[in-house]
Amino acid sequence: MTMLKRLATPFWCVSVNPSIDKRVRVSSLIPGCVNRVSEVRAAPGGKAAHVAMVLRTLGAHPLWIGFAGGLTGTQLLDGLLALSIRLQPVTTNVDTRINLEIIDDQGRVTELLEPGLPIGEKEWKSLFDTCNKLFSQQDRSGIVIASGSLPTGADPGFYAKLTALVHRHGHKIFVDTSGEPLRLALGAAPDFIKPNREEAERLVGKTIGDPPSWKNAVNRLVGLGARSAIVSLGEDGLIWQAGAGQDTYHAKSSNVKVTSSVGCGDATVAAFAYAMSAGLSVEKTLRLAAACGAANCLADSPGRLREADIAALEPLVRIEKLT
Repeated sequence: MTMLKRLATPFWCVSVNPSIDKRVRVSSLIPGCVNRVSEVRAAPGGKAAHVAMVLRTLGAHPLWIGFAGGLTGTQLLDGLLALSIRLQPVTTNVDTRINLEIIDDQGRVTELLEPGLPIGEKEWKSLFDTCNKLFSQQDRSGIVIASGSLPTGADPGFYAKLTALVHRHGHKIFVDTSGEPLRLALGAAPDFIKPNREEAERLVGKTIGDPPSWKNAVNRLVGLGARSAIVSLGEDGLIWQAGAGQDTYHAKSSNVKVTSSVGCGDATVAAFAYAMSAGLSVEKTLRLAAACGAANCLADSPGRLREADIAALEPLVRIEKLT
């Protein structure tokens, strides 16, 4: 495994639409019928929570900042604390949502994602005030990872405004979202974005199907405002361009037996954030990122990677520079 450094870099994981993730197993899922569940697991969820979990596995000490409400909010916070993740919650009057992941014996995954109830104006102000205070108190340059969907009724410009706030305090920000919130965020020049293939296709307006189109897509995303970008391609790996005018790379892990791909992109984002703070080389960055994404497929729940899996997968990552 890549020699991990003890980092002094502050990491903040911002989550405005967190969840409790329930993973259930059934022999087969039959719509319109009674389906008997053989196993249920509940864990802290939301993309930023998964990122924080992976950063902890890599040896960092992130601070999770996010909304939490009701009994499910308490369950979320207790679960994160049990994983030794530091917390700065903002209490809401609405319950934290529940996401359901159903896995059948054929390995098919069905997700049912609650939208997240509307958050009050006072709570949004409290979140921004909390972020402003935390970011201003830190003299050392840090990395904010802001990821996930927005709750119902939220301002689609949230990530753009957060990006401006982060940059005002001299920190870097990774944004992992989709649709209009991502398009607006690009106007604020986030330091890193990670759309998947479908999300990137909507942004660039073209199909992403072969290596030339992969390279054109990531070039276009950088041209739209991202200072660095990857596009996650599922089984085809990932494409990365570290900045305008820089080389474009393709990395692909070896095939693994997939329990579920939920959270693989979050694991990849966490690895890139760690690699940036540690100053890893291009090769080590790509090996760590692709290995973390693949290791998440083997995890018992999203974000709960095992160091042994990462170490075993890193040497098997294939890397090429796209010309």
